[in-house]
Parts: sequence; C-alpha cells; structure tokens
Amino acid sequence: MTNPLEQPTPQSGPRRIAPLWHTLGLLALLLAVSAGFFRMQSADPADPNIGGGPHGNIPLYLAIIGAEWCLVLYIWLGGRCEGAVPLRELIGGRWAGLRAVMADFGVAAGFWAVWTLAAIGMNLLLRPSHAATAGFLNPRGAAEVTLWVAMSMTAGFCEEVVYRGYVQRQALALTGSAALAVGVQAVLFGAGHWYQGRKQVILITGLGLLFGILARWRRSLRPGMISHAWSDILNVIPLHLP
Repeated sequence: MTNPLEQPTPQSGPRRIAPLWHTLGLLALLLAVSAGFFRMQSADPADPNIGGGPHGNIPLYLAIIGAEWCLVLYIWLGGRCEGAVPLRELIGGRWAGLRAVMADFGVAAGFWAVWTLAAIGMNLLLRPSHAATAGFLNPRGAAEVTLWVAMSMTAGFCEEVVYRGYVQRQALALTGSAALAVGVQAVLFGAGHWYQGRKQVILITGLGLLFGILARWRRSLRPGMISHAWSDILNVIPLHLP
C-alpha cells in the first residue's frame, strides 16, 4: 500500500523544443521579418517594389509566403537537433482518421465564431483601423485574390507553428507555467505586428491568447491552423470582390 505521506517522485517537465541558441535565432528572424513589413507599410505607395509596379502586390505576396516558410524551415532544422521536438510532434501528429479530421474542422468552425465575436468586440472597444495600417496588403484583381488565399493558408500553417507550436511550448518548458507560456506567445505574436500600430497590436495580442488557449486545450495546432487560415481569407476578400 502506498504511504499517503510519501512524497511523489518529481516528474520531468516538458522538454525544450530546441536549444536556447536556436530560440534566440528564431526571435532575431521574427524581428527581421517584422522590420521588413514595417518598411513595406511605411513606404511610398508608388514604389514599384511595394505593390505599385506592373505586377501589383504579387511580388509582395510571394515574398511574405517565402519569409513564412523560411521560419518553418528554421524550426524544422532545429527539430533535428539532438533532444529537440520534431515538427510533426509540434503540430500534433497525423490525423487518426476521418472522424479526427471532422472533429478538428468542427472545433475550428466553433472557434472561428468565437474569434470573430472577440475581434468585433475588441474593434468596437479599441476602434483600430486595419485598412489604414495594412491597406498596402489588400488584393486587387483575380490573380492577387488567388494569391491572397495561398498567403492566408501559409499564414495559418506557419504562424501557428511558430507561435502556438514553437514559442508556446518552449516557453512552457522554460517557465513551467502554461498560463505564462500562452501569454508570452500572444505578446510576441502581437508585437510582431507592431508596424500596424498600437491598437492593432493590442487586438492581435488578445486574439493570440485565444489561439494559444485553443492549442493548449486540443494539444494540437490543426484546429487553430484551419481557423487562422479561414479568418485571414475572409478578412479582406469580401471587401474586394466585384
């Protein structure tokens, strides 16, 4: 019989996603990407490199897609270090079958409704002007709308891997606090959009908290990826269709 006064053997906490030097490198890359977006946001709209050229926003969208996948590649390479967490484990493994697929899509749909209501409420409270700060990203024409969908799907996958996968789990391993880990990734997620202005950073940080709670609850990034991509797709396209 187990002695009720006997202290349980301490369990090892979550292991680190990758070495600390790798995490510092990722933070540096995130800062560089954010600085690049700031340059694009503050540039002259007539600049041919910022959506004003003959190809419109297509080169810009391709650059953003490339930058997002480079971040995931960096994380994937870090997962190959000894003792690190591989990318597949960060995502939550493979779907076990059709029922698991349908469950994730159902959770994503419900979360998207919650996300939308939260975004509307925070917009009413903060009155941010997304179009004024990030209007340079808005698609124009069928080709740009098509590429916008690809960029939104990329953001849904890559940003969830970076923030809710890597950053959140690394923060959990370092601090031992799930609440603190969710908060850290949300703050970094919001800060990564500082080029859009203070109010938008507050809004995105709040939404990042919701995505972090979802990832923690489901032990998977898949529902967040689905909802994130869908939200980004619908964020602009209805305003620009003929």
